[in-house]
Amino acid sequence: MPNAYLEIERVARAALATYSNVHRGSGHHGLASTRLYDQAKDIVLDCLGLDRKKYVVVFCSPRRATRLTNELALGTYQIVSSQERGLPLGMRAVAIQRKALPRGIPFEAGGGTARLSATDWVLWAKGADRFEPGTPAIVNAIAFARALQILRKGPHCTLAGPITSSSSGDATPDGLVGRDLLDRLRATLIGGNAHVPTAAGARPYVNLDNAASTPTFEPIWDAARLAWRLTPAQRPAVVDETRATCCEVLGAPAATYDVLFTSNTTEAINLVAVSLGKADRTDCDPVVLTTYLEHNSNELPWRSVEGHGVVRLGVDAEGAINLAELEAQLRAYNRDRSHGRQRITLVAVTGASNVLGVFPPVPDIVRLAHGYGAKVLVDAAQLVAHRRIQMDAWAVDYLAFSGHKVYAPFGTGVLVARKGLLSFSATELDAIRASGEENIGGIAALGLALRLVTRIGFDVLAEEEQALLRRTLTGLAGLPKVRVHGTRDPASPRLDQKSGIVIFDVKGMLPGRVARELAGRAGVGVRYGCHCAHLLIKRLLKVPRWAERLQYLMLTLASGMSLPGVVRVSFGLQTTCQDVDTFLEALADVAQRSRRKPFAREMQAFVDAASRDVYAPLA
Repeated sequence: MPNAYLEIERVARAALATYSNVHRGSGHHGLASTRLYDQAKDIVLDCLGLDRKKYVVVFCSPRRATRLTNELALGTYQIVSSQERGLPLGMRAVAIQRKALPRGIPFEAGGGTARLSATDWVLWAKGADRFEPGTPAIVNAIAFARALQILRKGPHCTLAGPITSSSSGDATPDGLVGRDLLDRLRATLIGGNAHVPTAAGARPYVNLDNAASTPTFEPIWDAARLAWRLTPAQRPAVVDETRATCCEVLGAPAATYDVLFTSNTTEAINLVAVSLGKADRTDCDPVVLTTYLEHNSNELPWRSVEGHGVVRLGVDAEGAINLAELEAQLRAYNRDRSHGRQRITLVAVTGASNVLGVFPPVPDIVRLAHGYGAKVLVDAAQLVAHRRIQMDAWAVDYLAFSGHKVYAPFGTGVLVARKGLLSFSATELDAIRASGEENIGGIAALGLALRLVTRIGFDVLAEEEQALLRRTLTGLAGLPKVRVHGTRDPASPRLDQKSGIVIFDVKGMLPGRVARELAGRAGVGVRYGCHCAHLLIKRLLKVPRWAERLQYLMLTLASGMSLPGVVRVSFGLQTTCQDVDTFLEALADVAQRSRRKPFAREMQAFVDAASRDVYAPLA
């Protein structure tokens, strides 16, 4: 191959055409991405000459790989670095003997690391999932696997690409803004014209799974692939540019806040948890206050912080937080000292629920927390692409989010922390920065994605989402077997404080079946299950305590069984009214249980074709 780098670009671009989050996605793209990601792990083992039955591969950031291998005995693992192979992907592939996988609580917890959890116990995931918290860098892993295949062909293959400008640039130089820019960007959606097989023949793919991961657009992909080609000397300029973009977009002045790049939101929140554990607190027994709205990535890490307790704030059926209850908790712990030496030192709250879509009133939460001496962390994974954030004006102390929720699915997350709050040494901070900044393509893509979203305008985004929400809720209200959770009324004033997410179930049908039927009948991709928010889902479904324990026992005995959950539809920049109408028509058909011919074979053929396209035999 005269230029192996072009082949890696081809593979990454092909993977983006069917990109979705892995696992629990029922649509064609979700299944294709899961297959490609799993195949990437098999390729790593094949290239290392290891038995797939005896070894498992964990894809990590450099920092996570170090922490993981520190828990492994010498001789039980092999590690492969993308950097050492000439690709700045920020990837480490750790091949571990299955019998040597660490037991107990994982060193980093969050989305995907738990199969089920309650307030006082966790049933941890098995295999690699336990050590891949949060959404992995799926596209980077696929590109890395292809690079290993190329290098295996012989020393004549090179991964070096031509050198470009050190700036990631702005791929929309014509100055478009607002709806004009939104329309132009939609036309560049990678995979936007895809047709997928269904029981009714080939249909346009409808992606309503954007809360799990967003797709990307040609300009953002260009920013990533061009950044991959930069020399080491050119990369710091891109890092600095994106850091400045984060400060500007988030309203977080560089003089006040530090910006650290990570692999995802989960790693960013775990960094704060580790920092809390390092802080020397002899004046009290610290407590983290969180809510029942939280994703596991803003729930599980706090349970493992040494010397810290956890309390949770309730929410109503629509996900609203009672500020009076929050103040009562803060007053009882921090002023009245009703709990002995325990003091709430951190309030960790989502900026937008990944299940109900609600936006908690962050400025009010911060005001109350600070009034009683507590700091505030905001999980902004579901917020940053939907509403304007003003960290300094709101006085937020910590904020975390991921690129894959804001149209930059290349394995970059961000932690923004008020200067002086992180309890890391200079050496530790250098290692954290080096780990995140190795993924230069993800950083460049994130910077451009944030600039494009800002140029479209959050007022435009809110108007689009509100129209889609009202159309969806109006249609669902006409389906008698469908039960919507959260805000149901399309005329409710609460919709103004809700992003483009709707969850529901269908009477007499498991959520997995509903999701698969939507994909098979109409090519509609949604997500089902507990959405890494076990505590909230069980409260919404009114699962009693005894049933929680029964679920634990049943999952322990039969790991593949289905549990109660909900179906989620979620909108992105590319979602149209026609997409919503297609979904509603298909759901009406599913709820009526009308007979259709089997479609599993067609779905499998699509996934097989995607695999052949990405991992085509090398010349």
